[in-house]
Amino acid sequence: MAKIFIDDKEYEVDSKQNLLHVALSLKLDLPYFCWHPAMGSVGACRQCAVTQFKDENDQTGKIIMACMTPAADGTRISIEHPGAKEFRNSVAEWLMLNHPHDCPVCDEGGECHLQDMTVMTGHVYRRKRFNKRTFRNQYLGPFINHEMNRCIECYRCVRYYRDFAGGRDLDVFAAHDHVYFGRQEDGVLESEFSGNLVEVCPTGVFTDKTYKQHYTRKWDLQTAPSVCVHCSLGCNTIPGERYGKLRRIRNRYNADVNGYFLCDRGRYGYEFVNSLQRIRQPGIKSLPSPDRHPATVEETASQLREILQPGTPLIGIGSPRATLESNFALRTLVGADNFFAGISADESRLQQRILSILRDGPVPVASLQEAAAADAVLVLGEDLTNTAPMLALSLRQAVRNQPNERASQKNIDLWNDAALREIVQDQKGPLYIATPAATRLDDVATATAHLAPDGIAALGFAIANLLDPASPAVNDLPDELKTRADEIAQKLRDAENPLVVSGTSLGSEAVIQAAAAVAWALRAAGKDARLTFTVPECNSMGLALLEDKSLDQGLQALKDNPDGALIVLENDLYRRAGARLVDELFRAAKHVIVLDSLENETTTRADLALPAATYAESDGTLVNNEGRAQRYFQVFVPEGDVRESWRWISEMMDILNHELSGQWQNLDDVLQTLASQKPLFEPILEIAPPEDFRLVEQKVPRQPHRYSGRTAMHANLNVSEPKPPPDPDAPLAFSMEGYKGKPPPSLIPRYWSPGWNSVQALNKFQEEIGGLLIGGSPGRRLIEPSQDAAVTYFRDFPGMFIPREHEYLAIPLYHIFGSEELSSMSPPIKERLPGPYLALNPSVAEQLGVEEGEVVRIDLLGRSLHLPAQMMDSLPENTVGLPVGLPGIPVGLPALGKIRRDADESGGQV
Repeated sequence: MAKIFIDDKEYEVDSKQNLLHVALSLKLDLPYFCWHPAMGSVGACRQCAVTQFKDENDQTGKIIMACMTPAADGTRISIEHPGAKEFRNSVAEWLMLNHPHDCPVCDEGGECHLQDMTVMTGHVYRRKRFNKRTFRNQYLGPFINHEMNRCIECYRCVRYYRDFAGGRDLDVFAAHDHVYFGRQEDGVLESEFSGNLVEVCPTGVFTDKTYKQHYTRKWDLQTAPSVCVHCSLGCNTIPGERYGKLRRIRNRYNADVNGYFLCDRGRYGYEFVNSLQRIRQPGIKSLPSPDRHPATVEETASQLREILQPGTPLIGIGSPRATLESNFALRTLVGADNFFAGISADESRLQQRILSILRDGPVPVASLQEAAAADAVLVLGEDLTNTAPMLALSLRQAVRNQPNERASQKNIDLWNDAALREIVQDQKGPLYIATPAATRLDDVATATAHLAPDGIAALGFAIANLLDPASPAVNDLPDELKTRADEIAQKLRDAENPLVVSGTSLGSEAVIQAAAAVAWALRAAGKDARLTFTVPECNSMGLALLEDKSLDQGLQALKDNPDGALIVLENDLYRRAGARLVDELFRAAKHVIVLDSLENETTTRADLALPAATYAESDGTLVNNEGRAQRYFQVFVPEGDVRESWRWISEMMDILNHELSGQWQNLDDVLQTLASQKPLFEPILEIAPPEDFRLVEQKVPRQPHRYSGRTAMHANLNVSEPKPPPDPDAPLAFSMEGYKGKPPPSLIPRYWSPGWNSVQALNKFQEEIGGLLIGGSPGRRLIEPSQDAAVTYFRDFPGMFIPREHEYLAIPLYHIFGSEELSSMSPPIKERLPGPYLALNPSVAEQLGVEEGEVVRIDLLGRSLHLPAQMMDSLPENTVGLPVGLPGIPVGLPALGKIRRDADESGGQV
């Protein structure tokens, strides 16, 4: 720590930081543009100027840049010194010379960092009367709008896009006052994290194109704290609504999870909430018609009473994308013995294996921020950019740790990004990736290995054996992989904080076990190792903690109860298991009730479909891949008869006169019952305040204090302002009235502070810049390792993949846009979806006589697919790839298949 003086006041600060960082951490107002807490200092904009004095007798001082000056002990500076204020004013003036006078029509208006800083510097009058420099804007794809005339040349965009996120198609061109930030030519930005430019840019150069399609002023958005539902990582978000329509997603800071950023799927996948395929009212199927017809509330209640006759066996199918509360409610309704997890037996086995490794093993799970702090990483089987994008972004930061540490030994401060990158250049820390095909992370990897799942597992077990001879040896490993295993084991052994990453995407239990073996061996070697697994959905871990019975067992339960009614919770079962099993499941049920928000193949089989609320229209709890339980809150009240799934189920309990009938009046009641019956979930009672929580006897308002049009927006119905809807489930209000201070971290609906209207207002909510929120990070881990656990290594694992004549192993390939169900319904995401294809190694294609783009037939899993061939050099021999989640691609990969050319008229095998 160091003692410094700011405007003659003494402060104790972190001596490892710069003066801008500590000033903002002290909640002082000092303008800046180019500096960003996640990217460090480069001193490009000169806006954070302060006056530094030699000692208390120095009255003149000198101008320095706060972001480039360490907070050394004894430092004396002044933010309010006339010379510093005049300098900052002049900087703002020259930055504004060519900036257009378009604030009233700018998409950034109202939350613009440039507006805030210009006001803060005191620059209020423009003296220049000459023509402004102008640029041509570019088409950058469906996510980002480009308006280069607003640029102030802070360089944040290219620093984030290229240096932080690893993109290569956005750059800076030209020089002097004609600097241009864009692509070499018009085209879609390639990075999966491009949407963060919207928040990184301090002006309106890069803005949200999806928001522009249904634009409303920022102060007219109703917002609430939420959690992303598009993968298992649980990134924190702030959705915004106006006129009953979700308008955009912004990042919600969580120091332990996503930090300052989101992936593009999480940012732009939200428009499924507004989809025309939404189920907005109940639907009943009346034979002989195969179609459902809309039903009133009374007709729905009558149909429920008809189906839920006393004595009717009820079988419940849960969902990994439904909340803990809704899954538990269904489990309570049908009984623990009749509740099933809604995933295949294979998927259930993998998730239960992961749970046992994390709970019973000695190695702790890594959060996203802990992953970013690793100094050596081994990835087994996961194409992270496509299955867990923000984890991939964390690993891009992890590869900088070892080189940065070497630079810091030369007295280079870690916040001094310009100096660090000058010294480090292209050096990278150890990152080893073993996957079936090339990944988007390969460009920063030390080495890669492209193997079939069994080969990946064998490599992992071989590394574990080299780290700890107590782990079983692998006898049939090729010499090339033995050499690679030696190299990886040595790098992991040399690291202080190694990380092992794996997951369920390859459907291989052996790969998961191999990852655990490596982490356990590192722990045995005295290393502070961490382990991370990815799982398929936003609440896969929560469902796995609640239930381990699979769809296959659910089918057997229905067969044992032929007059049973099947209740499916927010789950398209055709995405979870083979069509044959699911068809048989529906045929075995006398009645089918489906609760869901979107029409899908499962809802077409429903006798009664009930409209379930999406995450934006409900409150609930999700458990992410590390076992962190997090609460999200309702953003707006939906139209029609849409309700939270647990409320529909509670109504069914009333019909059946269940012992808990009438006891669940709000979300807290459900949570209390869950915690009492399942003590594992007791911490979820503490992750957010209960509904009756008040601050100065007030709720937290979802609407900003400048919210407008509350009467006008309903003028077609009533000229009087309507009463805000009640919220029985949360200490948040659908109103602008309420507590105006800073709420607890889990209840923060937006970041705003006087003088700070942009996302940079977050500074005022943090204990220290880049650190925890005041009050800590939202969420609580439900899973902790057994530190004293005796490790028993897995002994049964497959050897290397042995090809079979005329058969090929079809491996699942994932796409950030397309493999996830809900985001694929969002129009901007739809523009980025790939078409179905069959990936072939060129050598395999040559053997088969298949050309790029030629339609070929592959027979597997009892189906024949006709797909265009796509060459993929990195695929191992005797394997092919199929894109998961795209239309027509079967569930159950990997699987063996036979390939035929459609052009082969004989139908014989190629």
